[in-house]
Amino acid sequence: MMPRTKNCRISGGRVDRLKTVKFRFDGREMTGFEGDTLASALLANGQYLVARSFKYHRPRGIFAAGVEEPNALVELGELGRLTPNVQATTQELFDGLTAKSQNRWPSLRVDALSVNGLFSRFLSAGFYYKTFMWPAGAWEFYEKFIRRAAGMGKGTHLPDPESYEHVHDHTDILVVGSGAAGLSAALTAGQAGHRVLLVEQDFELGGALLYEQGQIAGKSLEDWRAQMLTEINALDNIKILRRTTAFGYYDGNMIGCVERVQDHVSKSDPHLPRQRLRHVRAGKVILATGALERPFIFGNNDLPGVMLASAAEQYLNRYAVAVGERVVLYTNQDRAYDVAVSLMQQGIKPAAIIDSRTTVDGRLHEFTRTNGIPFFPGCEVIEARGHQRISSVKFVRLSEGSQAKEISIECDSLLQSAGWAPVVHLQSQIGIKPVYDAALDTYMPGACATQEHGCAGAMAGYYDAEAAALHAVKIAKYLTGGRKTMPLLFKGTQDEDRRSVTAIPIRKAGKSFVDLQHDVTRDDIEQAQLEGFKSPEHVKRYTTQGMAGDQGKTGNINTLEILAETQKQERSIIGTTTFRPPYTPISIGVIAGRSVGAELSATRFSPFHACHQRAGAKFIEAGDWVRAWYYPRAGETVTEAYIRETAEVRQTAGMVDVSSLGKIDVQGPDAAEFLNRVYTNGWKMLAVGKARYGLMLRDDGMVMDDGTTWRLADNRYFMTTTTTGAARVMRHLEYLLQVDWPELKVNLTSVTDEWAGVALAGPNSRKILTSSFPGTDFSTEAVPFMGVLDFEYEGMPIRICRLSFSGELAFEVYTRAGFAEQLWNQLQVGGQGEGMVLYGSEALGALRIEKGHVAGPELDGRTTATDLGMGGLLSSKKAYVGSVLKDREGLIRKDRQQLVGLSPVDGTTPLEAGYLLFEGDGTTPRGHGLGQVTSVTYSPALERQIGLGLLAEGRAREGTIIRAVDAMTDSVIDVKVCSPHFYDPKGERLHA
Repeated sequence: MMPRTKNCRISGGRVDRLKTVKFRFDGREMTGFEGDTLASALLANGQYLVARSFKYHRPRGIFAAGVEEPNALVELGELGRLTPNVQATTQELFDGLTAKSQNRWPSLRVDALSVNGLFSRFLSAGFYYKTFMWPAGAWEFYEKFIRRAAGMGKGTHLPDPESYEHVHDHTDILVVGSGAAGLSAALTAGQAGHRVLLVEQDFELGGALLYEQGQIAGKSLEDWRAQMLTEINALDNIKILRRTTAFGYYDGNMIGCVERVQDHVSKSDPHLPRQRLRHVRAGKVILATGALERPFIFGNNDLPGVMLASAAEQYLNRYAVAVGERVVLYTNQDRAYDVAVSLMQQGIKPAAIIDSRTTVDGRLHEFTRTNGIPFFPGCEVIEARGHQRISSVKFVRLSEGSQAKEISIECDSLLQSAGWAPVVHLQSQIGIKPVYDAALDTYMPGACATQEHGCAGAMAGYYDAEAAALHAVKIAKYLTGGRKTMPLLFKGTQDEDRRSVTAIPIRKAGKSFVDLQHDVTRDDIEQAQLEGFKSPEHVKRYTTQGMAGDQGKTGNINTLEILAETQKQERSIIGTTTFRPPYTPISIGVIAGRSVGAELSATRFSPFHACHQRAGAKFIEAGDWVRAWYYPRAGETVTEAYIRETAEVRQTAGMVDVSSLGKIDVQGPDAAEFLNRVYTNGWKMLAVGKARYGLMLRDDGMVMDDGTTWRLADNRYFMTTTTTGAARVMRHLEYLLQVDWPELKVNLTSVTDEWAGVALAGPNSRKILTSSFPGTDFSTEAVPFMGVLDFEYEGMPIRICRLSFSGELAFEVYTRAGFAEQLWNQLQVGGQGEGMVLYGSEALGALRIEKGHVAGPELDGRTTATDLGMGGLLSSKKAYVGSVLKDREGLIRKDRQQLVGLSPVDGTTPLEAGYLLFEGDGTTPRGHGLGQVTSVTYSPALERQIGLGLLAEGRAREGTIIRAVDAMTDSVIDVKVCSPHFYDPKGERLHA
């Protein structure tokens, strides 16, 4: 039969014929209407060939009309907006849409790789495990050709210009699906006063109501649908999300949904995202996800023109597109005859109806006889014939057995309906496995309802629209407390006359495909079993059946049936594969949301950021934070600037922003006990108005974090952590309270962003505070070391602790973030005449290295308190987190790496963090050495290069000469091991 190129649009349908839409497919301009999908518009334009198959590059046409489509995958858009593997059946048509077919070269009609079909015997299941292994070492030669041919579609390396969002929704009742069951469930729950969220993956509400014929409560399906929508829209407590797919069902009744906000528009709104990932947390979930039609398995069942009967009905009645002129129906159930009725109403008389059942209802016999439709009961299709489209179908009479004579009928479309498969995917994702129902010959939900969710309508086996609606009402009432007894799944009667969909045909002809998207045939499934793969999970992985983007929606059940037949086992024993999210493919962009580029993680600015900018600071990223790095004067480099800043802090005073430190408010009657268990040192006796340095260990005895905690009141503390450890510490503390010590009455609140803080360090720091806050006593008697003041100055809340990270007399000064600039200005004024400078994180690091304080490079998760010289903080009088495992044999070895100071022998050669440390005996450095350099700086106070490091038996090596080696260049520096406390080791300046 010659390819048809004429317009296939017919009368009727739901498309808007007043709104013509222009689009392009493979460079050819076409037209459709608003309300079309790309698939319906392609069919309307006579484009029956839309793709090439994955492995054999066979011609493929549109097979379905929804998310189960395995063939019609296209590339959509151009440049940065290029999106591969878009299902044409779900893509709304819009003006200017540009689509390209995939998996072909040089063109769709002439594909050079279709030659693969000639070698199909060598490309069977698992061929990639058995070939390309010889000659030895030839894989690299094969690889470049294999990778070039592999994959479906092509992506782009250009940045995505679109934006994506994540939102969180909370609702009493979530209803997934808007067919007869979904609408009924939503209205019932809404009328009961519950907040309802109804999500529908289509752009129109109604599901199968949009194209099926029938009645509910004496009304046509369309009239009933319209009435339901009117009643639903009148309720303010029902929210509807169209173009929203529920793709994953997770613990705690959390459903992941993707809302396609602008995938259907010609010109995107820059103020809206392309898609939204919605995290929906629901009290109850009603799954009204419907059922998918099953195909038959026969020779060349992948030819363009071979289609699911329900898909053809949808194209006919919803989109006003005739999929063929000479249409043959092939079925084993009554529902397919409704499609024949729809065809007749549009003036398309089926060329034949082939029914594999021997006994068919008399009404159906009468229908075919009255309308003059050739009718062939008790027959089986063995092969579809054609080149780039079906041209005829061959079938035989089952009663004639192996001697059956082949019957051939010319056609341009073969519509098949082999039964229905409830969409159990979402329920299966929460661990409820589907159960085989022999009467319905399909897999049903493992439970009709639980206390958390229910299955309604076709998903529960109620395929009739009216029955589905009534069942959904019962489910909604049960979940909302209006019904005590749990509704049941549909129970059918065994049809002894129904022939297996996948039974070995009387006569084989052509390839019989089970998984159309991955080119998996019946022979592949049988071969996998011969090679020892019996389990559905093993067969899936060996053959790749069900592993494509459609997840085997049209092939999984047929595969299980083949396994049962060939292994001669009951279907209920064979089991199923595991359904996992996502139900349909989702874009990487919507998973990432706004966390891309510079926003991969949150960028956090100090409340003093504008002050730093005005002061001319240079900035550096420190984790999520943007911190002031240094404040250059004219012509200064970063090295020159930090050396100057460090020296001036020691000579007069300096101010540095410490707002990025983690800050946690700890309150409750058991707060002291809680801190006593968290920190290694004692906390119960800490007085109000005092602070203490604390060390936290992990359960395994390793140091996790350090910081100071201030006691503001009997039951209230202000905890500080390291900048990088803030989130980790907060998670750790919350876990302890929720899991290990739920009996403790303690409340934790992260207040990192609520408080702005600076450290004033240097000999003149006390004078600066006195000038900044006249009338407040900052003497040693009023504010001793680790003393705390909490007061208000001219309406500005002030919280001060005398503590030091620099080794100098120093104070940390905090205020509420909203007062940050006021505090900054206040201290700047107070520092005038006292030589106060601003210093950044680079000088802060130099000061702490001179003093020998540890920070992130030393707190790397592999060090113990003893390693760091902090063994004195380990209490022997109490238990605390890590107290048991800290004394493991491996953690108390004498040869463990310990914190030491490192000083280049020549005093001038700079060290680099990461240098490995080796013996100074002149032997060739090998392996990982004795340790490594962790922190380095130039010390203005000592006028030489210094560093900190972790060295095996480090403290015992003080005074010895070792070598620091750059593993990349093999350069060697002789260094002297010394105390890490380079500057003021007795702490005299600290206590001035």
